[in-house]
Amino acid sequence: MLEVRGLSKIFGGLRAVDSASLDVAEGTIAGLIGPNGAGKTTLFAALTGFLAPDEGSVRFRGEDITGRPPHLICRHGMVRTFQVTQPFAHLSVRENIMVGAYLHTPERALASARAEAIARQVGMADLLERTAAGLTVAGRKRLELARALATQPKLLLLDEVMAGLNPPEIDELIPVIQGIRSSGVTVFLIEHVMQAVMSLAENVYVLSYGKIIAQGAPRQPAADPVVIEAYLGHGAAQRIAATAHA
Repeated sequence: MLEVRGLSKIFGGLRAVDSASLDVAEGTIAGLIGPNGAGKTTLFAALTGFLAPDEGSVRFRGEDITGRPPHLICRHGMVRTFQVTQPFAHLSVRENIMVGAYLHTPERALASARAEAIARQVGMADLLERTAAGLTVAGRKRLELARALATQPKLLLLDEVMAGLNPPEIDELIPVIQGIRSSGVTVFLIEHVMQAVMSLAENVYVLSYGKIIAQGAPRQPAADPVVIEAYLGHGAAQRIAATAHA
């Protein structure tokens, strides 16, 4: 569904994303992990049109979408969420979700009905008339998710949707994301919460200093010495192996 080849994004002398290549298969949940500052969010921004790539290509559903603006990529079926949630604070939850639904319908009644269905899907049915400003962090995260889903995506990119949540809130959100995949939406997520990565992702890419350094089932990269050193520093893999041997 998503094919990325040799993608780079350069800021001055910094290659924030450096010749990254990856694939996300339709119907799966894929993960993108890596240390802080690795370039994960920059990669998402380059995929979805918020930043123009300097090199490489992005193909989505067989079509080259490299460098297209975000609204056209969204209309084509790929949409992202953001780490920092910014709902329309003075609008209701229903009205916030309707903003996404208006991408495909100008009819208020249809957009409202779509918002209700999405709210049920993400566990916000009882909050539809609440003002977004009054939501908890967990509520805002779900609203960000709902607003993206209202655009009827084929591929949903989630940028740290678990960040800031406590363990029970994470436990509650994991089946919501699994349900989204079951409804026919492919998911590609950036996540630091390894519990979520292990529970959700079938395939994981590891990014470090803008480069893809490993990929595989979630437990494979976790045991890779290159990945361990990317997270913990030079020599960490050898120290861990020596400790385990002892």
